[in-house]
Amino acid sequence: MKDFSHLFSNVSKNVCASEIRELLKIIGQKGMISFAGGLPAPDLFPAEELGEIAKKAITQNPNKALQYGSTEGSNDLRKELIKLIKQEENIDVSLDELLVISASQQGLDLAGKAFVNPGDAVLVGMPTYLGALQAFDTYAADIIGVESDDFGMKPEAIEQKLAELKEQGRQCKLIYIVPDFQNPTGTTVPTQRRIKILDIAKKYNTIILEDSPYRKVRFSGEPQETFYSLDKGQGNVITMFTFSKTLVPGFRLGYVIGNKEIIRKFVILKQAMDLCTSPTCQALAEAYLKTGKLEEHVKHMTKVYSAKRDAMLKALETYMPEGITWTKPEGGLFLFVVLPEHIDTAKMLHTAIKHNVAYVSGSAFYPDKSGKNTMRLNFSYSSFEDIDEGMKRLAQAIKEYK
Repeated sequence: MKDFSHLFSNVSKNVCASEIRELLKIIGQKGMISFAGGLPAPDLFPAEELGEIAKKAITQNPNKALQYGSTEGSNDLRKELIKLIKQEENIDVSLDELLVISASQQGLDLAGKAFVNPGDAVLVGMPTYLGALQAFDTYAADIIGVESDDFGMKPEAIEQKLAELKEQGRQCKLIYIVPDFQNPTGTTVPTQRRIKILDIAKKYNTIILEDSPYRKVRFSGEPQETFYSLDKGQGNVITMFTFSKTLVPGFRLGYVIGNKEIIRKFVILKQAMDLCTSPTCQALAEAYLKTGKLEEHVKHMTKVYSAKRDAMLKALETYMPEGITWTKPEGGLFLFVVLPEHIDTAKMLHTAIKHNVAYVSGSAFYPDKSGKNTMRLNFSYSSFEDIDEGMKRLAQAIKEYK
C-alpha cells in the first residue's frame, strides 16, 4: 500500500477521528440499541411542513434559494434570527454582530482558526463536548481541563488555571463552556456561577466561548441567564446557537453572535471554508421561522424528551447494580453515568455490543483521557421500549464485565 504520510500537513496529523462518529459505523447492526449518538428523534421532525415550505421557497424564488449567497448569511434570515434572539433571550443584536454558520461545529472551527496558535491555552470542563476537543486539537491547542461538579466548571478551578498560566507568561485564548444541559453530563451552570466565571475571564483578559445547542430543550427548573446577556455587550463572550437540536440537524444550520470585530474575522475565515452556508437551507429556515411554529414545535419536542429522560432514569433505578450513579438533567439530550473505578467503559463496550447495546465511553470527553469509569447515554433518539430494554441489556453487560 502506498504511504502518503510524508505529504500530510501538520494540521491533518493533529486530528483524530471522532470516537462517536467511528462508533456509529459499527453499531448499525440489526437488533442493536444505541444510546451513543446525540441524535434527535426523527419522528418529531416537522417533515411535512418543511416539505411544503421547500417547494414554495425553491420554485417561487430560485435565485434566492438555489444561488450562491453572502458569507455573512441571508439578510432576511439574519433579521428573523435577530427577532428570535430578542424574543427568546431579550438580547439586542445587530446584523454585523451575527453570522450564519454551518451549525455549531463550524463555529468551533472558526474560533480555533481565529484565536489559536500551536501551543495556545484553551480551558474546557472535565468532561466537555468531544467535538470541541477535536476542533481545538486541529489547531494544536494546549487544551487544559478544569475541575467540574454538578453545576459545571468550578470558578475557583478556572481562576487557579488562569493564574498558573499568567505566572508562566502565557495567555489563555478561550474558555469553552456548554452552560445549559452540558454535553456529556447534562449539568447546568447557575447564573451566579456564570457571573463569577465571567468576572474571572475579564480579570485575565480572555474570551468565553458559549456553546448553546440545548438551551431551549428545558424540562424543568428556571432558565439561567446567558453569558452573552450577562456580559452586557462588552465583547467578552461569543455565543453559538444551532437549529440541529431544536428543528432538524440535516440543515446543518446555526448562528454565532459576538463583537463586530470578531464576527468580521470569522466572516473572512469562513470565506475560505465554504463561501457561504447553504442558501437553500437558509431559505427553508427563514420561511419556517416566519410561520411562527418553532416555539410550538420545541414545546412538543421537549415534552417528549422529558418523558424519555424520565423513562431512562426509571430504568436505571430498576436495573442497574449498586455502586453506579448518574446525573438527572433538567433538559437536553444526555445523562452521564459513573461506574466503580475499576471498570473501564471503553473496554467494557465490547461486552455491551455483544448484548446489542451501545454507549460512548466517558474518557472521549476528557482532554487527558481520564474518566475511564464513565459513560454518556443519549435518551432523545430511542423509543420508550428500547430505552427500557437497552438499560436491561446494559445492566447485564456491566454485571458480566465486573
